[in-house]
Parts: sequence; C-alpha cells; structure tokens
Amino acid sequence: MTHAFALHEPPGATVAEATALVGGKAANLAVMSRDLGLPVPPGFAITTATCRTFLASGWPAGLDDELRAQMTRIETAVGRQFGDPSDPLLVSVRSGAPVSMPGMMDTILNLGLNDATTDGLARAAGSDPFARQCRERFVASFRTIVGVAEVPDDPWLQLRLAIEAVFRSWNSARAQAYRRKEGIADDLGTAVTVQAMVFGNRGPDSATGVLFTRDPATGEANLYGDIMFDAQGEDVVAGSHQTEPISVLDERMPAVATELREYATRLERHYADLCDIEFTIEAGRLWMLQTRVGKRSPQAALRMAVEMAEDEAFPVTRATAVERVAPLLAEPPRIATSRSSFVLPLTAGLPASPGIAIGPLVTSPEAALVAADQGPAPILVRAETSPDDVHGMARAAGILTARGGLASHAAVVARGWGIPAVVGAAGIEVRDGEVVVGDRILKAGEIITIDGSTGEVFEGTIPGTSEMMPEARTLLSWAEELGIRIGGGSGSGGAAAVTEPAGTPATASAGALATAPAGALATASAGAPATARMAAPDDCLRAVAIKGFAQADGVADFVLASPDDVKPILDQLVVDGLAATVAGAYRLTDTGTSRAAALLATERQAWGVDRAVAALDAFLALDHRVKDTVTAWQLRGDPDSQVINDHTDAAHDRDVLGRLGALHADAMAWFAAETDGPDRLADYGVRLGRALEQAVGGDQRYVASPRVDSYHGIWFELHEELIRLAGRNREDEVAAGRA
Repeated sequence: MTHAFALHEPPGATVAEATALVGGKAANLAVMSRDLGLPVPPGFAITTATCRTFLASGWPAGLDDELRAQMTRIETAVGRQFGDPSDPLLVSVRSGAPVSMPGMMDTILNLGLNDATTDGLARAAGSDPFARQCRERFVASFRTIVGVAEVPDDPWLQLRLAIEAVFRSWNSARAQAYRRKEGIADDLGTAVTVQAMVFGNRGPDSATGVLFTRDPATGEANLYGDIMFDAQGEDVVAGSHQTEPISVLDERMPAVATELREYATRLERHYADLCDIEFTIEAGRLWMLQTRVGKRSPQAALRMAVEMAEDEAFPVTRATAVERVAPLLAEPPRIATSRSSFVLPLTAGLPASPGIAIGPLVTSPEAALVAADQGPAPILVRAETSPDDVHGMARAAGILTARGGLASHAAVVARGWGIPAVVGAAGIEVRDGEVVVGDRILKAGEIITIDGSTGEVFEGTIPGTSEMMPEARTLLSWAEELGIRIGGGSGSGGAAAVTEPAGTPATASAGALATAPAGALATASAGAPATARMAAPDDCLRAVAIKGFAQADGVADFVLASPDDVKPILDQLVVDGLAATVAGAYRLTDTGTSRAAALLATERQAWGVDRAVAALDAFLALDHRVKDTVTAWQLRGDPDSQVINDHTDAAHDRDVLGRLGALHADAMAWFAAETDGPDRLADYGVRLGRALEQAVGGDQRYVASPRVDSYHGIWFELHEELIRLAGRNREDEVAAGRA
C-alpha cells in the first residue's frame, strides 16, 4: 500500500477519486498545479487510508521510507535541505479531509526549526526578527497541537509527531461536533498535506489572504475576502487580528492583484462554481495554497445559481442551477423588506452571513447548548470564535463577534450552516455572562436581534416583514419549465405544492373512506413489512438518481430501510466518488450518474423496451387521476373561483380521500399486471400503501407534502422510474402532454 503521493501526481482517475484518497485539499492543489499551471509550493499528501490505519493500529510500516523519499523530492525542487543549518527547508503540515471541514483539524506551520536552523533562516532571509517570529509561532503551535512540553530538536521527529497529531485531530471533540452537524461519516479519516513553506511575514511586500470569487454572503459577483500584510495564514482565519479588504491589494501591489484576479477567474470557470482560495505573497511573488468550492449562505446560493445560468459564457445551465439549489427551494430563504425606523441599532459590525436572528444572548458555547435545550435558540456572542466553539455554534440562532473579518472562522462556518452572523463588531466587549455596548450592559439571557445582511445589532426583538427572494421565484419557474421536482412537490403538469396550515392534522379517519371500493384500505397496507429491510449500495444509488437530491431519511423511505442503515452506505458512496453532499443532501457525481445509467440499462434490457413502454402507457390514465386528486386536495371550490384548501371543509376532504382510496385500488391492479418488471417496482406499491394509511389515519401531510414520503411524492418518483425504464425523458414526455 502506498502511503504518500506527490501533489502533482495524485492517485485516482478523477478528482472525486483523488479526494477520497488524499483529501480535498491535496486533490484541488493537484488541479491548480497540474491542470491549470498555477504557482503551488511543492509537497505531498499522506492518504486517508494511512490515517485510518494509524488510528486503528499505530504508525504504519513503510511510511518513514516514503516520507524520506517525498521530502528529498521537495528538497530538489526548492534547492534547500530539511534540517540544513545554513538554509533550511521548512514545511507546513495540514489536514485534508475528503469532505470539507474548515478549521476543524490541526495545522502546524514553520516545521523544521531548532536553534541551528533558526539561525540559518535568519541569515538566509537577512532578518533575525523574522526568523525568531517563525520559531516562536512554531513552538507555540507545536506544543499546543502535539501536546508536548518541549519541541524536539530533530526535524524528522518533529515531522512524525506533527503527522500523528493531525491524524488524531480527526477524532477531536470539535471535529466530531462539526461532523454531527454536517452529517459527515466518522470513519473517513483525514489526509495530511506536507508542503514547502512560503512566507507571508517577510516584510511589507509579503502578505497572506483568503478570498472568494464571489461574495459568499450575498452572491454578488465581486472578489470578496481579507488580506493581511506581513502575516502568516492562520492570522486571517483566526479572527484575532485586524484584516483589510482584498481590494487593498489593488493599491499596494497592482501587478499581483491582477495576477490573483486572473487565477480566481480561471478557478471559478474550471469548477463552474464559487471558489474559496487561500494564497500567500512572499517578497512580491504570489503562491496559491488552497482552493475548494466555497461555502455560501442560502441567499448567495440562489443569487449565484441564477446569475451563473444567465451568463451565456459561464458553464452552468438552468437545469444545473436548479439542481444545485434544489434543497433550498423546498423552503426558500426570505429577505427582510421592512423594519421599524424608530429603533436604532446598539452597534454594527460586518455583515458576514445574511438573515435576521433573534434570541437570548449567551457568551460561551456551553451556555448555547443549555439555552437551546431549554428554550429558543440563542445568539452566541464571542470576542472571536475558534474551532473549539463549533458545538455551541451548531445550536445557535445567530453569531456575533467583536473581532474578525469576512473570512474569519465565525463568518465561514455561519455561512456554511446558513446561520445569520455579524463579525468584527468593535463596539462590543464580551465578558463572562454579559456584553458591554457603550454604557449598556446586557446580561446573558437578554434578547437581542442581529441582522446579518446589514451588520446591525439591536436590543430586544425588532419587528418587520419579509418576502421570498426574487431569485427563488426565478429558479422555481425554471424548475417548472424543466419538469424538475422540488422537494417532493409536483412536476410539470401537476398542482404546485402549497404551504400546509398551522395546527393539527386533518381529523379524517378510516371511516372517511366509506366511499372507497371494498378492500381498498386492506390493499393499501398489504405487504408493508413490520420492520425495515437492509439496504444495498445500488439501491441507495438508484434512490439518489431518482430524487436528484436526497437526505438520508428520504433514501431510507425509498429503499424501505432505516436511516441508520442507509447513512453509512451514502457516506461510502461519497468516499467512492459516486456521490457528493450539498447543503446536507446527497447528489450523484458524474461517476455515480454513469453507474446509475448502467444499472438502469441492465433493467431495461431484462424487462424489454416494448413492455416498459406499454407499462408506461397504461400508467398514464392513473397519473392524470392522481394530478386531479392532488389538485382537489390543495384547492377547493368551482374551477373559476378556486381557493387554497385550508382543510376546514371536512366533507370536501372526505371526498378527496375517498377518491384517493379508489385510485389506489386501481393502482394496485396496475402493479399486479406488471409482474415481469423490475422487482423493486413493488416497493413503490408498499410506500404508496403506507402513505395512504397515514393520510386516512389523520396526517394530511401524507397526501402531497414534500416534507414526508407523501402519496404524491412517491407517485412522481414512480412516474420518473417508468419514464427512464422506457428509454425516454421527462422533458419530451411533458412536451407530448404525457407528464
């Protein structure tokens, strides 16, 4: 087994395969250096499999030899020797998980320094203060991360201990808390990326920064980020240092700014998405240290999807745009349209993650957990956040910090989780259990409001109004035109899903189906297993293929299994490069889509295209009845004066449920006639029976709600299966009036 790979020679045939083996950081560095020719410091990556081996049984045999060989290659590339007291090679040691976990695991910079190499660095750089600063930073981080009182003099021992520490940080409390919030599997492990150091702290013509190719808070198509001159990378994201906006680089180093802007454009076009970029400028020379698809707020995700699709030169279609944000469109984010003009803000900071958050203030992550368990989610107020705060951040309604910039830890995590955040509010002082704003002292538990769109902070609850984002309306209209189902609602030709009224479910009972044919209810639940079955990887892959985007619960419903069974299977699909996670949901990669197409082709051949087409033709009359029934459930009244069905007319609801029961009996007869089709078609019958039973039992959501495995949602997926098995596509079926 090979443990380490050069950054320009990653394993795997695709980026997805490389990501699973050497982590996202190294896979994307390979794209920058090998595919795009961008300036990347030489280095190598130790695999996630090596991490898993280390965590299970200790340091792997053969790893030491591979480290020596890889370091020799870096030494040759940069012309310096590791541990050389005259002109030492220093390296960074960073984590690199297969799924992005920003800031959750450990990093050590300037590794390789001892008394002799520090003197050599000072002579080579012509600056003793620079070398001493690098040594101090290295010693402090090494002691904290590795957990030792003294740093060993031997650079090779330093390297081994640092690698071990990064491996162990996979199981740190903060990493585990982040994975729970994001739904990331615990058994993936992290890769370790080792790179030659480049220094942003070598004087006024050196700098370090983080930028996004578009504003990840609003989606605006301008470079967005922070830079610090004469500083090292961790200073920017820690939130503990004052940063400057990325636009300052145009004034200080216009040639470098132009180069960086060009690289940002190339990366965004290559990934066809927002890119999050880390860079360092050493003595006027630009180096690219990392890129990844950037986390963004829900509002920014919608705006970017529309603007990218409407840009004819950008490689994103309308269909791709809709699919990319489909999980958000089920319940689109809203924007504030008005607020009382008589209320003045207490203070203001930087608008880091949009949205309004109202709640009791707390000043520690532990207090956030307690508050969230006992009442409304709190506003977590900190001087600045760190990865150690994520367990509290995950339960907060909003985040407010006194320090930090737009690329700080608080800002990045909040945007990724869709939590409103205001950072860098210099007018506040955070104490234990209280916050001081001017002459006001706000105690823990007092209600505050933060506006992550404007950066304003208010005392108390600030009333106002909001509306759906216009970009959400645009994307929903595109989805309707393209026949893309959003959240289990209708596709083309079906009634649009409506918001369910607040209150208890409809009180329909089994007696409400008195008008249904005899035996309809018995048929509805016939065959429903008492317990969930075990899921298979191909079944889960098919489920994601049909749903487009799917949560683990939705896949479990699809395959008649439990969420606990399907979650590790879905995570393994991600590791294998067949699926990816987006906004907490799963979607297929190109490789996964190809695999699903191959499975479908095998089933089509076994059934026969003519028989599949005949089954689809026989299904269409039932499909029209389903659409009419769902429309009657969502709307009532005469065709010329229909209103939303608020389910206060019990007689109307009984009639519709009776129609649904009769239709279901006919659907079961259709299933019985298709015995030569794929066996898994029968699962749809079981799911439809369960949904009808729930609806008749009083839970009205199971007629057409996208939030549960409803009759209408299941029916839509069954129709999609039949269309694909017949070798057709929904767009053509819609055009022909058949869907």
